[in-house]
Amino acid sequence: MFENKIPPPIVAAFFGFVMWALSLVLPQVHVSDQHRISVSIGVLLLGVVFCAAGVLSFRRAKTTVNPLQPEKASSLVDSGIYRVTRNPMYLGFSFFLLAWSAFLSSPVLILGMVAFVLFMNRFQIKPEERALTKIFGEEFDAYQARVRRWL
Repeated sequence: MFENKIPPPIVAAFFGFVMWALSLVLPQVHVSDQHRISVSIGVLLLGVVFCAAGVLSFRRAKTTVNPLQPEKASSLVDSGIYRVTRNPMYLGFSFFLLAWSAFLSSPVLILGMVAFVLFMNRFQIKPEERALTKIFGEEFDAYQARVRRWL
Protein backbone atom coordinates (compact mmCIF):
# COMPACT_ATOMS: atom_id res chain seq x y z
CA MET A 1 0.00 0.00 0.00
CA PHE A 2 2.74 2.51 0.94
CA GLU A 3 5.56 0.94 -1.12
CA ASN A 4 7.37 3.64 -3.11
CA LYS A 5 4.33 5.93 -2.90
CA ILE A 6 5.38 8.71 -0.52
CA PRO A 7 8.46 10.85 -1.22
CA PRO A 8 11.04 10.24 1.53
CA PRO A 9 11.29 13.96 2.47
CA ILE A 10 7.53 13.91 3.15
CA VAL A 11 7.94 10.78 5.28
CA ALA A 12 10.73 12.46 7.28
CA ALA A 13 8.63 15.63 7.68
CA PHE A 14 5.69 13.53 8.91
CA PHE A 15 7.83 11.83 11.55
CA GLY A 16 9.30 15.22 12.49
CA PHE A 17 5.81 16.62 12.98
CA VAL A 18 4.78 13.65 15.14
CA MET A 19 7.95 14.11 17.19
CA TRP A 20 7.13 17.80 17.71
CA ALA A 21 3.54 16.98 18.73
CA LEU A 22 4.78 14.39 21.23
CA SER A 23 7.33 16.86 22.60
CA LEU A 24 4.43 18.96 23.85
CA VAL A 25 3.40 16.21 26.28
CA LEU A 26 6.59 14.24 26.93
CA PRO A 27 9.14 15.18 29.58
CA GLN A 28 12.19 17.12 28.49
CA VAL A 29 15.79 16.96 29.61
CA HIS A 30 16.99 20.34 30.78
CA VAL A 31 20.20 21.36 29.06
CA SER A 32 21.44 24.78 28.20
CA ASP A 33 20.18 26.26 24.94
CA GLN A 34 23.79 26.61 23.80
CA HIS A 35 24.47 22.87 24.13
CA ARG A 36 21.10 21.83 22.75
CA ILE A 37 21.46 24.05 19.69
CA SER A 38 25.12 23.18 19.13
CA VAL A 39 24.41 19.44 19.15
CA SER A 40 21.38 19.91 16.91
CA ILE A 41 23.31 21.95 14.36
CA GLY A 42 26.22 19.49 14.36
CA VAL A 43 23.98 16.49 13.73
CA LEU A 44 21.93 18.44 11.19
CA LEU A 45 25.08 19.33 9.25
CA LEU A 46 26.12 15.67 9.26
CA GLY A 47 22.75 14.87 7.71
CA VAL A 48 23.23 17.55 5.06
CA VAL A 49 26.64 16.09 4.17
CA PHE A 50 25.18 12.59 3.69
CA CYS A 51 22.23 13.85 1.64
CA ALA A 52 24.35 16.12 -0.55
CA ALA A 53 26.99 13.44 -1.14
CA GLY A 54 24.28 11.00 -2.21
CA VAL A 55 22.67 13.42 -4.63
CA LEU A 56 26.04 14.47 -6.09
CA SER A 57 27.04 10.84 -6.67
CA PHE A 58 23.79 10.17 -8.51
CA ARG A 59 24.16 13.34 -10.59
CA ARG A 60 27.73 12.38 -11.56
CA ALA A 61 26.52 8.95 -12.63
CA LYS A 62 23.65 10.58 -14.57
CA THR A 63 21.06 8.32 -13.00
CA THR A 64 17.71 9.10 -11.45
CA VAL A 65 17.48 10.56 -7.97
CA ASN A 66 13.73 9.89 -7.88
CA PRO A 67 13.18 7.26 -5.16
CA LEU A 68 9.62 6.62 -6.31
CA GLN A 69 10.82 5.15 -9.60
CA PRO A 70 13.87 2.97 -8.84
CA GLU A 71 13.20 0.94 -11.97
CA LYS A 72 14.47 3.94 -13.98
CA ALA A 73 17.99 3.63 -12.56
CA SER A 74 20.46 3.70 -15.43
CA SER A 75 23.57 2.81 -13.45
CA LEU A 76 24.50 1.25 -10.14
CA VAL A 77 26.29 3.86 -8.06
CA ASP A 78 28.82 2.23 -5.75
CA SER A 79 31.47 4.92 -5.45
CA GLY A 80 31.88 7.95 -3.22
CA ILE A 81 29.54 7.93 -0.23
CA TYR A 82 27.95 4.76 -1.63
CA ARG A 83 31.06 2.84 -0.53
CA VAL A 84 30.04 3.60 3.08
CA THR A 85 26.24 3.31 2.98
CA ARG A 86 23.72 2.17 0.39
CA ASN A 87 21.24 4.85 1.47
CA PRO A 88 23.07 8.09 2.27
CA MET A 89 20.08 10.33 1.59
CA TYR A 90 17.82 8.34 3.92
CA LEU A 91 20.63 8.25 6.47
CA GLY A 92 20.82 12.03 6.16
CA PHE A 93 17.09 12.30 6.86
CA SER A 94 17.52 10.11 9.93
CA PHE A 95 20.25 12.48 11.15
CA PHE A 96 17.82 15.38 10.60
CA LEU A 97 15.33 13.61 12.88
CA LEU A 98 18.04 12.91 15.44
CA ALA A 99 18.97 16.62 15.38
CA TRP A 100 15.28 17.49 15.80
CA SER A 101 15.08 15.16 18.79
CA ALA A 102 18.10 16.88 20.37
CA PHE A 103 16.62 20.30 19.65
CA LEU A 104 13.32 19.29 21.27
CA SER A 105 15.29 18.07 24.36
CA SER A 106 13.42 14.81 24.74
CA PRO A 107 15.47 11.60 24.46
CA VAL A 108 12.27 9.55 24.04
CA LEU A 109 11.78 11.27 20.69
CA ILE A 110 14.73 9.32 19.29
CA LEU A 111 12.07 6.66 18.79
CA GLY A 112 10.70 8.89 15.99
CA MET A 113 13.97 8.41 14.14
CA VAL A 114 13.81 4.66 14.79
CA ALA A 115 10.25 4.56 13.45
CA PHE A 116 11.40 6.47 10.34
CA VAL A 117 14.19 3.91 9.75
CA LEU A 118 11.78 1.00 10.16
CA PHE A 119 9.24 2.62 7.83
CA MET A 120 11.91 3.34 5.22
CA ASN A 121 13.30 -0.20 5.40
CA ARG A 122 9.91 -1.74 4.79
CA PHE A 123 8.16 0.66 2.42
CA GLN A 124 10.98 2.34 0.51
CA ILE A 125 14.27 0.48 0.66
CA LYS A 126 13.08 -3.11 0.21
CA PRO A 127 11.06 -2.21 -2.92
CA GLU A 128 14.06 -0.26 -4.25
CA GLU A 129 16.32 -3.24 -3.61
CA ARG A 130 13.92 -5.55 -5.47
CA ALA A 131 13.94 -3.18 -8.47
CA LEU A 132 17.73 -2.83 -8.43
CA THR A 133 18.18 -6.61 -8.20
CA LYS A 134 15.93 -6.97 -11.24
CA ILE A 135 17.96 -4.38 -13.19
CA PHE A 136 21.53 -5.10 -12.06
CA GLY A 137 21.32 -8.73 -10.85
CA GLU A 138 24.53 -10.17 -9.46
CA GLU A 139 26.27 -6.79 -9.56
CA PHE A 140 23.73 -5.41 -7.08
CA ASP A 141 23.86 -8.60 -4.98
CA ALA A 142 27.63 -8.21 -4.67
CA TYR A 143 27.22 -4.54 -3.77
CA GLN A 144 24.69 -5.43 -1.05
CA ALA A 145 27.15 -7.96 0.37
CA ARG A 146 29.92 -5.31 0.50
CA VAL A 147 28.07 -2.24 1.78
CA ARG A 148 25.64 -1.92 4.67
CA ARG A 149 22.14 -0.58 4.16
CA TRP A 150 22.59 2.22 6.73
CA LEU A 151 26.04 2.36 8.39
